[in-house]
Amino acid sequence: MSDGLCFEDLSVGLTASFGKTITEADIVLFAAVTGDTNPMHLNADYAKSTVFGERIAHGMLAAGLITKVLGTQLPGPGTIYMSQSLKSRAPVRIGETVTATVEVMALHPEKHRATLRTVCAVRGTPVLEGEALVSVPSRAMRLAQQQQAAE
Repeated sequence: MSDGLCFEDLSVGLTASFGKTITEADIVLFAAVTGDTNPMHLNADYAKSTVFGERIAHGMLAAGLITKVLGTQLPGPGTIYMSQSLKSRAPVRIGETVTATVEVMALHPEKHRATLRTVCAVRGTPVLEGEALVSVPSRAMRLAQQQQAAE
């Protein structure tokens, strides 16, 4: 695993992405973990009678891919999620690949925070769009953590 980026390494426009194909198992496991057993996600007969005509993934399952990017790539380990806004644009169906992309929009050096554009897309079409605010370790903070771990 990468140590991630420090606040000082960030620049406006920097991006990172992660894609995952959503499976039946993902939906069932997400329902089990969250308790969201809405039949739209789990019951094919029920879902046929809806506007979508078939089962769809939980919106927050797709949004969860954003946390993968934040916690492992951009900025990476040590990032603290402070807030997230989201607008749903389209459903995600079983078998579709969702790509979560994070882009640095603004830097707030006084508190080592970054505002990030967050998008989840299927075949290039946004299914979720939003904005996140994160706290990012500074170089000095990361060094102090590494020294403490070594003791």
